[in-house]
Amino acid sequence: MARAPVLQLSDIALTFGGNPVFSDLALVVQRGDRVALVGRNGSGKSTLMKVMANLVEPDSGQRTVPPGISVGYMEQDPDLSGFATLGDFAASGLDPSESYKIEMVAEGLKFDPTRSTQTASGGERRRAALAKLMAEAPDVMLLDEPTNHLDIEAIAWLEDTLATTRQTFVLISHDRAFLTALTRATLWIDRGEVRRQEKGFAAFEAWRDKTWEEEDEQRHKLNRKIKAEARWAVEGISARRKRNQGRVRALQALRAERASQIKRQGTAAMALDSGPQSGRKVIDAKSISKAFGDQVILKPFDLTVLRGDRVAFVGPNGIGKTTVLKMLLKQVEPDAGSVKHGTNLEIAVFDQQRAQLNPDHTLWEALANDPAMAVSGRSDQIMVRGMPKHVVGYLKEFLFDEAQVRAPVRSLSGGERARLLLARLMARESNLLVLDEPTNDLDIETLDLLQDLLGDYDGTVLLVSHDRDFLDRVATTTIAFEGRGRVTAYAGGWSDYQVQKRSDDPAAPQVKTKPKPKSEPVLAEKPASGLSFTEKHRLDALPAEIERLEAEIAKLEQFLAQPNLYTEQPVKFQKGTEALVERQNALSAAEEEWLELEERAG
Repeated sequence: MARAPVLQLSDIALTFGGNPVFSDLALVVQRGDRVALVGRNGSGKSTLMKVMANLVEPDSGQRTVPPGISVGYMEQDPDLSGFATLGDFAASGLDPSESYKIEMVAEGLKFDPTRSTQTASGGERRRAALAKLMAEAPDVMLLDEPTNHLDIEAIAWLEDTLATTRQTFVLISHDRAFLTALTRATLWIDRGEVRRQEKGFAAFEAWRDKTWEEEDEQRHKLNRKIKAEARWAVEGISARRKRNQGRVRALQALRAERASQIKRQGTAAMALDSGPQSGRKVIDAKSISKAFGDQVILKPFDLTVLRGDRVAFVGPNGIGKTTVLKMLLKQVEPDAGSVKHGTNLEIAVFDQQRAQLNPDHTLWEALANDPAMAVSGRSDQIMVRGMPKHVVGYLKEFLFDEAQVRAPVRSLSGGERARLLLARLMARESNLLVLDEPTNDLDIETLDLLQDLLGDYDGTVLLVSHDRDFLDRVATTTIAFEGRGRVTAYAGGWSDYQVQKRSDDPAAPQVKTKPKPKSEPVLAEKPASGLSFTEKHRLDALPAEIERLEAEIAKLEQFLAQPNLYTEQPVKFQKGTEALVERQNALSAAEEEWLELEERAG
């Protein structure tokens, strides 16, 4: 039985800055729909949702909503002027007798209704907008990236709430797990066209790939037909005075058809270069702890990060993940304990606040003014992984067009800012990559590419994310923040952590972590045996030996970095290089021996 439409768009056309966004667009949302709205960054998803919400008026076409049907939209940047607190704003559309709903929703979404609108962060403002929509519960809910700025617990609450709601909703999100769990139909925006499939997001990628495969096949057939007709036209001109004008016109029509086909947007040409290899032991944290007044962030905690590890940090917002990450990077001092870094570390950081980007700079300036990328005497060139490259050409690799190059950073969407920050990050050589909430605002295709790059990256990755699917695809170790300063390490990604947590003995001792297959829980390890007297003495002596080797390596690297050493004193350069290689090998062997003895000692 056909369901009644609750929202309909007909013959919608919309142009921004002379460029058509949509033309002859039509879609229907039916009662009870749970729709994923997907498409590349910049394809017009948010714009289309605003047309559906009647917040953007199209150039032509019609929006139809039946009488008695209410439509609500989650605002990305809500106007809080006139409201003293976030709670006042969230409750502004409710009857006073229903204000209790805000408290219920606020608890699930983890925001403080008493927080002043003047001091609220961007994330808090967005959570208030989401709370307002959830409490009002309109017949049709339009949700644009609702999981951004939510931690995993709040995402789980929202997922459970939407799974049991009777409301119709249309959902934009980069969170695969969220989309897969909730949606039953998919609207796909691709080059201004909107396609619909009566299957949820789980079936989207197969549908997309099949559509593109069929499109490529049709384009190939069209090209072959054009070539055949063009050959006839050339031969016909030389063979006959009179040509078949009908076939010539048909050839012109075929060429016009090919010219009208809009090329698919490619993926960003992202690449990572791990640069010089770090020591085998990247970070060694011993008994580190941290508290701010009575708030305990971290109880004494040990962690060893080895070269090649992908370590994810998970837990609620505000629990201290970023603080602990900064402690491991030696940017924040622990209250107790020690943090040691291995040799040759080249660190690159992607920060969740996008603070490395000046909103008043143009995209050109955001790259060219970066000291790590600047080329002496050339304002139009930047250094990309050791090679000079034109600014515009590099920005194009990250899907920015020439019209955006001189635009201010503040004009970019969230996804575009994330791509710009990735462009800066990936221009550098690094062997320790720190990603604090990298998945926010990125489209599915860019997330896929980032995941593949991290899989091939020779260096080490520290990752903070609330994206469960991304964690499962990337992480080899998960550091879980479980409240009151308790932090525990588990092997594998998010799903592995959930399985181990259910079967984990809370009294089990914590041990050092080491890369292992995802099926082996690190914390379930038991020491194979005790140490002999000689082995214990060796374990005690190894840290000093490792420290000595690291110091010698640093001096040798400084010696070899002298200008003209290779040309003016080749014998010394050769001996220095051989000594450096010898000590690097000795350091790796010492670190490996220390790890084995430490694990056996428990």
